[in-house]
Amino acid sequence: MFLETYKQNPDFLNIGRKLLDWYSVYGRDLPFRKTKNPYKIWICEVVFQQTRIAQGMSHYLNFIERFPDIKSLADASTDDVLLHWKGLGYYSRAMNIHKAAKQIVEEFNGEFPSEYRDILKLKGIGKYTAAAVSSICFGGDYPAIDGNFYRVISRLFADDYDISKSTAFQYFSEISMKIIPENRTGDFNQAMMDLGSEICKPKNPVCIICPVNEDCLAFSTGKTNLFPVKKKKTEVKDLSLTYYFVSFEDKFLIRRRGTDFIWKNLYEFPVSVPEDWEQYIAKHTNVKYKLTHRNLNIDIYTVNLPHQNLFEDFASEGDFIISSFEESQSKSFPKPLENYIKHSAVGEASFH
Repeated sequence: MFLETYKQNPDFLNIGRKLLDWYSVYGRDLPFRKTKNPYKIWICEVVFQQTRIAQGMSHYLNFIERFPDIKSLADASTDDVLLHWKGLGYYSRAMNIHKAAKQIVEEFNGEFPSEYRDILKLKGIGKYTAAAVSSICFGGDYPAIDGNFYRVISRLFADDYDISKSTAFQYFSEISMKIIPENRTGDFNQAMMDLGSEICKPKNPVCIICPVNEDCLAFSTGKTNLFPVKKKKTEVKDLSLTYYFVSFEDKFLIRRRGTDFIWKNLYEFPVSVPEDWEQYIAKHTNVKYKLTHRNLNIDIYTVNLPHQNLFEDFASEGDFIISSFEESQSKSFPKPLENYIKHSAVGEASFH
């Protein structure tokens, strides 16, 4: 545990100084590192929470280009926001960003709040994001505790504190504050992001070039693979879904999902068709897809209707939208359905 380690190595600030010295030389040259604009820092933190820099950079830049400030985001339509979030997944985050932008306009006169407690009030913003924005943009002394912090701190002190506990955030925050040099919290948070993603990785950490390897108990004892300790595993549930890609010539049917499902506000195919349409089923595809807390098993049936009136009547009765391939490109679909539109035999024959 940490308190035992603390007695052994009281010079925690030296660790923080070493890390900041390393960061000043080897910190990544990223576009959002050149600004203190809280809006841009906020967006980058949300984008890169579950996406590696190399994968998400173009998405971040495109999003900022389309919505350069809070007002442009707040004024945008939901469809426009989701469209420019396409490719990142986690569409609920895009919805929360949109709602938070409106909240900033309505409650803070369009100015991003500077106080940590006010940042926490924004829709979808938790302690990590609030700490990152506060420390980087406004000089707040709040460590941005995330997976990188848990991993680095646990290994440094060979600390077996269970990171799945509800008290873990506070526990590691208190340790971190003993390491961070005064008035350098923003830089320290960014240094930890870089160290955790580039060197102190979850698997195969590159300990030999770590700037604090001489202070790391897990490294010195050859036990980096044992930390951090997480006793409660994330529960992943299986979910089976069925869709019908109902088409006539070069058109197909879609409908926007409500907020009652994992793919809130995204477009999808019909989930049922009349029983006597079995004769029109031309193809069956099974897709396996993983979400953070779900293993999806998706059956998609291509239904080619022979008559236009049959197609249009079904669309009208079910309140579906008749779409072409080109028109579908301006809408946001769950990734498996987006891929199906692009690669299905019907799509390739009719749309390309």
